[in-house]
Amino acid sequence: MNTLHIVHDFLRRQVKPGAFCIDATAGKGRDTALLCRLAGSEGRVLAFDIQPEAVNQTRALLAAEGWQAEVIQDSHAHMARYAAQESVDCIVFNFGRLPGGDPKIFTTADSSLPAIETGLRLLRPGGVMALAIYYGKENGYDEKNAILSYLKHINDRAFTILSCDWINRENDPPLPVFIWKEKSTCAIIKES
Repeated sequence: MNTLHIVHDFLRRQVKPGAFCIDATAGKGRDTALLCRLAGSEGRVLAFDIQPEAVNQTRALLAAEGWQAEVIQDSHAHMARYAAQESVDCIVFNFGRLPGGDPKIFTTADSSLPAIETGLRLLRPGGVMALAIYYGKENGYDEKNAILSYLKHINDRAFTILSCDWINRENDPPLPVFIWKEKSTCAIIKES
C-alpha cells in the first residue's frame, strides 16, 4: 500500500459518471486516465502541467487507452481560467517532481498554495480534492511544510481536511491529504 493506491481508492469512491474533474499536475497522466475512466464519456476532465514532457506523456497515455481530456500546458495556479467557480466535482494534485523527469524541476509553495486556494473555490459544494505531497531529496521540505501550515487555517465549516502520515515508513514517503467541501459554503480561511 502506498500513497498512489490510497489516493486512487479515494477517487474511485468519490468520482461518479458525468463528473467534471481536474488533474492539476498531470505528470505521466495516470491520475488523468483514472479520472477519465471514472467520469466516463459524459464527464469532463482537464489536466494541467507546465512541462511539455508531462503534457506529451499524458496525451500519449490517454490516446493509448482511448480517453479524451483537455490536456493544457499551463500552471495549476491558472485553473480558474478554464473552469467556473463551484463547478468542479474533483481536483487532484501531486506536489513534488515528475517521476523520472528532471529532478531540478518541481512544484513550489509559490504556485502550489495559490493553486490549492483556487481549487477550493472551483470545487462545487460536496466536491473533493486529493493531494499527494512528495517531498525530501531535491525539493526539500519547504513546500510540504507550507501546504500543511496553510491547510490548518482553512475554515472547518466550509471544508473537512484529513492529512495522513506514514508512521512506520522511512525516507520521506509522500503524504496523502483529502479535502471535502461542505454542502453549504463559507469563507475559505478561518476568521481570526
